[in-house]
Amino acid sequence: MPNDFNQQVIDEFRARKGRVGGYFEGARLILLTTTGARSGTRHTTPLGFLADGDGRTLVIASAGGSPRHPAWYHNVLAHPRVTVESGVFIYEADATVLTGEERERAWARAVETDDGWAEYQRKAGRVIPVVALQEVPVDGPPQINADSPGEALKAIHDGFRYELSLLRKELTEADDGTGNGTGDENGNRTGTPLATQIRINCLTFCHGLHNHHTGEDLGIFRALADRYPEAAPALTRLREEHDRIAELVAELETVVTGESPKAAVRAEVERLTAELEAHLAYEEEQLMPLLG
Repeated sequence: MPNDFNQQVIDEFRARKGRVGGYFEGARLILLTTTGARSGTRHTTPLGFLADGDGRTLVIASAGGSPRHPAWYHNVLAHPRVTVESGVFIYEADATVLTGEERERAWARAVETDDGWAEYQRKAGRVIPVVALQEVPVDGPPQINADSPGEALKAIHDGFRYELSLLRKELTEADDGTGNGTGDENGNRTGTPLATQIRINCLTFCHGLHNHHTGEDLGIFRALADRYPEAAPALTRLREEHDRIAELVAELETVVTGESPKAAVRAEVERLTAELEAHLAYEEEQLMPLLG
């Protein structure tokens, strides 16, 4: 039976390229489409997720703490090939249920990110499965939730803007103790060390930005230079900005993977945000009229 609440979330997610309001305001969500274990019918479910790097995403079969596994979990056991919508990109993935130490590490990271998962585990009275979704590589450009090249560019940019806003929010919560912080000997909230999941979110963002800029340099910029010679000065500037942003990304990766304090990480995120926002705005101004 269709779930009206889920359908509202799905419709808003697709219309707003991955952003939803209400209960899920500011959440990281994907849409997971599975094939029914018995019916063979396609079903779409909005789910929270954890980035895991290298094109892999983790989803948790909590069912809100229900004692039964959710239907989508039974579906991926029967039919592991699934479709994932990230808001901007749509891709096929292979689902694998994590076991043993790998599952325990992933579960610990989920609880570190949000202790609500631990409450679900207590309520469920079952071992809640963690499922890895590995993107299936394809030849050619990715499938994007957009109707034109210009809209696709804007959607990708807005995805980066949204991810940066979430990273900044997470860093602020980790720094001021409004997240899963700990207390010092006087009972003051000190916040956790830079959480594993925040590190992975940062690195995933950096990797995605690098891939996007590399693809532009090798693909769309060359095509536009051939078709619109008058755009050469703007394309030269954009390539130079790509190099500068790559330097900032490398600096962020260095502080994230090291033992730098949260304040240093946040400072690098703020530097990257300022320069990236200016770059994205200029690129949209120059390229969207050409792309249509």
